[in-house]
Amino acid sequence: MVIKVFLASSSGSTAIKKKQQDVLGFLEALKVDYAPLDIACNEDNRMWMRENVPVEKKPTNGIPLPPQIFNEESYCGDYETFFDAKEDNAVYAFLGLPPPPGSKKAPVKQEEAQEEVEDDEAKGEDDQPVSEEEEELRQLEEEEEAPEVTEQEEEDE
Repeated sequence: MVIKVFLASSSGSTAIKKKQQDVLGFLEALKVDYAPLDIACNEDNRMWMRENVPVEKKPTNGIPLPPQIFNEESYCGDYETFFDAKEDNAVYAFLGLPPPPGSKKAPVKQEEAQEEVEDDEAKGEDDQPVSEEEEELRQLEEEEEAPEVTEQEEEDE
């Protein structure tokens, strides 16, 4: 399976150039087999990319910008979805590739477990989510309910 990365070799946009370099550099670092396909010099590549990006993933003007990433004929995503997968340590899943032998799958599960713990901690007694404001209010009420120690009492002790 070859990952196809659609690029524009002669893009005037530095943002696009940086995104393309980021994708290619990361794929090279992971030793993922990929094929860079230029849409600036090859009309067939440009038309294939535009036709195969799903409608819901196209920008409002209807023309997807590079880089666009495919696994053979299957659309993986654009730079933003690639970046999100990279941040989540889920690039192999994003690309539709099996993880290399010896790679860890646990970090994602640990993050999900941590989110569940945080969600549970953020719920009130009636299992309803508690906003930060409600939590602060509850803490203030608890402080007010605690017996106050006056300066005179402290001196007596």
